[in-house]
Amino acid sequence: MTANMGMIDRILRAALGVVLLYLAFFSGLPALAQPLWKYGAALVGLVMLVTAAIRICPLYSLLGIRTCREC
Repeated sequence: MTANMGMIDRILRAALGVVLLYLAFFSGLPALAQPLWKYGAALVGLVMLVTAAIRICPLYSLLGIRTCREC
């Protein structure tokens, strides 16, 4: 697979991933006390971090979207 994410997209995804993981495990919010919301937020956060690290978004590939200039 070819990289399809630009630098700004990667930074935003990484930031969102870190925020979601923080909220899921360390925030103590009552809304995230239920396991479905807690682990759902953690899963989405982890996916955001992984896609930012490998520069490939499977959904972007399916839709033919590229946010990087050099790829």
